[in-house]
Amino acid sequence: MRIGLFIIIFFSSIPTFAQEKEINFDAIDSLYREDQFYLNITYNALQRRPSEIAQNKLSPGFAGGFLRDMPINKSRTVSIAAGLGYSLAIYSQNLGISNVDGTNTYQALDPNVYYSKNKISFHYIDLPIEFRWRNSTPDSHIFWRVYSGFKLSYLFYDEYKSVSSNATVTQSHNKDLNPLQYGVYLTFGWNTWNFYFYYGLNPLFKSSAKMDGESINMNTTNFGLMFYIL
Repeated sequence: MRIGLFIIIFFSSIPTFAQEKEINFDAIDSLYREDQFYLNITYNALQRRPSEIAQNKLSPGFAGGFLRDMPINKSRTVSIAAGLGYSLAIYSQNLGISNVDGTNTYQALDPNVYYSKNKISFHYIDLPIEFRWRNSTPDSHIFWRVYSGFKLSYLFYDEYKSVSSNATVTQSHNKDLNPLQYGVYLTFGWNTWNFYFYYGLNPLFKSSAKMDGESINMNTTNFGLMFYIL
């Protein structure tokens, strides 16, 4: 009899307990983070080119990844973010690469020969870290932002491809390329749409890569659009 009475009282109290612990999904999260997936599309420009080297056609870039947001003030409008991503950078230009007995030589392409394609593609793993300011609030994800950052990139695959009326040349894993790239960037904009600018601080090629006896000290500037997705 006592056991039966205990069971009745226990199960009749469950709805009351559940109501007291009910989660309010409409409550404002005052401890929000702006953790975000990002995607950017850029045009890539080579800086400090040798006088005979010029870019031609489109030189696009694509990147994507994830950033972890870490607010550092009470209103959560200032934060630091770190992330992991992937990027592809393509440069269409007239720098020819020839490999003889395992050694690369570099020269400007013959202007009298028609080249339908002459490009270098770089595939990177990116480690961005950025300082963030935004005027966000706990109940709105639509805001102005200014994010400045530093990005370290590891080159895990590269490919040079040249297609002309004379021949097709393909080469990958060029040992004359710098495997680590680093640079600074700035992103600013409203809501999903943002402008993006990146400046590489070190050359794409090692000092051992020479053209006409001089090192190829080209670095990169990338500018385009950045999209943030919550």
